[in-house]
Amino acid sequence: MTQHRPVVLSFSGHDPSGGAGIQADIETLVSHQCHSASIITALTEQDTRNVKRLIPQSPENIISQANTVLDDLHVNAFKIGLIGHHETAIAIYAVLKQHPHIPVVFDPILAAGGGANLANDRLIATMVDLLLPCTTVLTPNSEEARKLAGLDGLDGCGLALLEKGCDYVLITGTHETTPVVNNQLFHDGLCWETYTWDRLPDSYHGSGCTLATSIAALMAHGLEPVQAVMEAQEYTWNSLNSAYRTGKGQYNPNRFFWMEDDA
Repeated sequence: MTQHRPVVLSFSGHDPSGGAGIQADIETLVSHQCHSASIITALTEQDTRNVKRLIPQSPENIISQANTVLDDLHVNAFKIGLIGHHETAIAIYAVLKQHPHIPVVFDPILAAGGGANLANDRLIATMVDLLLPCTTVLTPNSEEARKLAGLDGLDGCGLALLEKGCDYVLITGTHETTPVVNNQLFHDGLCWETYTWDRLPDSYHGSGCTLATSIAALMAHGLEPVQAVMEAQEYTWNSLNSAYRTGKGQYNPNRFFWMEDDA
């Protein structure tokens, strides 16, 4: 018997170290019994410590690849990760505006885990002007939320990002100095809910990719955004709690933790 697998189309970068980007998206989507379709927005030179070089792909190729996939596959959700260049953002927007019925989960990656800047002011402005109004769920960390909104207070950031067109905004609190991690979900002009998670001891490569893609996968299965956000956080926390180390930098989320024998 053929099993139905919802399709999620990811726009993201290629991470040669295998921890983040498209690889993270694929692992997460497989874990959620989704089919992963992917468009590489940028090649990178990076390891588990930092990104050394960003090589954006042709906007024309991004559009043509996406259109070919969308002409053939029934896509249930879009996920956007690393963009890397304002022309790439414009290309993604050109695709999204042709498919306004498909939900969009956007992880606005502005910097690498090691601190390398991955988005200049022009790209940030393009994200805000073109992509946020197309976004169903935006998943910035607290630092990204401040840069996108141009504000300091996270409550104000969440509300400002809603005003820029997002339906839901989930601001993650791992970059804050609080004893526990507080993730805030904003919707309909207010802070809808605050989720509290135990703070884990390490730093993780591809944690934001994992969270956003999990939300996209769950929405592709038909969950409403609030339920998808809640379940995706649990999946991501468990992935981080069982993370493993391959290099000299950040730990890799174990996105297949659910397959392992507890014994």
